[in-house]
Amino acid sequence: MPRIIGIDIPANKRLVISLTYIYGIGNVLSEEMIRKLKLDPDMRASKLTETDIAKINAILQSDYLVEGDLRRQVQNNIKRLVTIHSYRGLRHRLGLPVRGQRTRTNARTRKGKKRTVAGRKKAPK
Repeated sequence: MPRIIGIDIPANKRLVISLTYIYGIGNVLSEEMIRKLKLDPDMRASKLTETDIAKINAILQSDYLVEGDLRRQVQNNIKRLVTIHSYRGLRHRLGLPVRGQRTRTNARTRKGKKRTVAGRKKAPK
């Protein structure tokens, strides 16, 4: 299992797909990196040589914001919204949908810790 910037990527998948297991890298960024490094996108990640891994590490650390730094930046952005008391910050603080989704129904998938939803009480006979 190749290790790139501290993340184990799946060895038996294509290189384009394996790189997407790194936080902050999607399909487009993965393809762009492979094109820059002139690697075969259909090659399995297990076939990467040490020099290829070193090149990938170097390009990720120099050109892109990924993993810990990106997570930290996202958390700082959310913290800033909460501290300036913006509407989005309030929604983050309350654990409600932030991007305008409806909450009357279908707001079950919340951010954060699981909260139980009480069932309807039956009317006495």
